[in-house]
Amino acid sequence: MRFTRTRIDGALIVDLEPRSDDRGFFARAFCVEEFRQAGVAFECPQINLSRNHAARTLRGMHYRDFAHAEAKFVRVVRGRAWDVAVDVRPDSPTFGDSVGVELGDVEGRGLYLAKGLAHGFLTLEPDTDMLYLMSDVYTPQHERGLRWNDPALAIDWPERPLVISERDATYPDFSPTGFAPAGRSGGA
Repeated sequence: MRFTRTRIDGALIVDLEPRSDDRGFFARAFCVEEFRQAGVAFECPQINLSRNHAARTLRGMHYRDFAHAEAKFVRVVRGRAWDVAVDVRPDSPTFGDSVGVELGDVEGRGLYLAKGLAHGFLTLEPDTDMLYLMSDVYTPQHERGLRWNDPALAIDWPERPLVISERDATYPDFSPTGFAPAGRSGGA
């Protein structure tokens, strides 16, 4: 795997390094040791699959309160999506900044998001499946979110969503004063 750092510390693009022959290719999709060698201590007790029937389905922007923050590694296993990370760590120099990257099943590109980064995506094709490797098990009481189109975040989405849940459409706007320093509970 090849790891490429983005302008947000803790958001890394992870590309496959396929070994090809006339049958196709073989590539390591995740390896805890390769992540460690890249400076990322990430282990995954839970794996989730998000199936999205329609193109332009938006999910996000999700994160967990700081006392229960989780890291995740996401990869599209079918279709294509625009994947976004937003830095919600108040002590970070990129607090409030976002980075987006296209993920697709052909390229096999993934995105690692450290604890304290909100996550969301917009499908670019129908029948897009997103695989999530999570650093912790699901705890719904710790969920938080930000509105996907908040002008303060200025996320550069390639298209407007056609399908979005009411919860995701009505998350509050980003407010820097609504965040507690790392280690204390907070959220939007």
